[in-house]
Amino acid sequence: MNLRRTLPLLALPAAAALVLSGCSSSGSAGAAGDDGSGGAISVVASTNVYGDIAQTVGGDAVDVTSIISDPSQDPHSYEADARTQLAVSRADVVIENGGGYDAFVDTMLSASDSSAAVVNAVDVSGLDPDAEGHTDDEHADDEHSDEAEPSADATSDDHADEHEHDHGAFNEHVFYSLHSMGALADEIAHQLGEIDPDQADTFTANADAFGDRVADLEAQAAEIKTAHDGESVAYTEPVPGYLFDEMGLVNVTPASFSEAIEEGDDVSPAVLNETLKTFADGRVDLLAYNEQTSSPETEAVEKAATDAGVAIVPVTELLPEGDDYISWQQSNIDAIKAALDR
Repeated sequence: MNLRRTLPLLALPAAAALVLSGCSSSGSAGAAGDDGSGGAISVVASTNVYGDIAQTVGGDAVDVTSIISDPSQDPHSYEADARTQLAVSRADVVIENGGGYDAFVDTMLSASDSSAAVVNAVDVSGLDPDAEGHTDDEHADDEHSDEAEPSADATSDDHADEHEHDHGAFNEHVFYSLHSMGALADEIAHQLGEIDPDQADTFTANADAFGDRVADLEAQAAEIKTAHDGESVAYTEPVPGYLFDEMGLVNVTPASFSEAIEEGDDVSPAVLNETLKTFADGRVDLLAYNEQTSSPETEAVEKAATDAGVAIVPVTELLPEGDDYISWQQSNIDAIKAALDR
């Protein structure tokens, strides 16, 4: 059972204030849409990942509220309270991941009279094969395929003929797709510029600067691919799948294992044994362990990796305290490189 799904949701007013404090430039969740925002554009983001990108693009012109910044909370099962609903109803811009990751945002939008511009990261990414208007040609050079697991095996321009572009269950963790986050910043800048045309050039410049830093991360991922293309990795959940794809790393995790962990379902003994065997057989070069998930099964996988001498890289779905998006992904890239270079 997924530990993060067994924790009680923070629904009391005091707890809600804590949860909503994540990325607010004013330091108060209630500032979103309030007169106290000083005329700033109110932005509500489903998680602090998107809240941080919005803050980077909008600067002092935005007042950002991040609904979830507590690692014990799971966007898949989060239940909003009245305070969160109020923040969404007053927002000028709402940023969601989409793809079923944070469906509570759509629920709140539907329940309110909100006229907010909605930025959906999955839609912006173009990675969802089921999205309207999606074609393989739109992202032929995106590094993702689904042989063993959604967005699992490395696919790129160099590998277009080596790996079948097979659309399976969609990996909604698009915040690990570096290129997609650059595109998201551009879309946020566009929406903010529509609301405040006088500062549109500033928003665009901020998004461009963010994009330049993302491009540097992409260049580092490409260097790792040059050195480690085709090496095998495993993960407890497909959270870093898109980043692994950019690095040319091939996922060997049994799909039934990572899917069960992500959904909070029980893992059958046969599936667990199959997963553990990949480490005992020496088929794994690196394990990515989602720190926001803990269960007897994931702990058994972690132990198997340790016993086999496999490097373990912790990953998260939210920004660690003190990090912004760039520093967070830089830390991930540094950790992956160090693990593979051992």
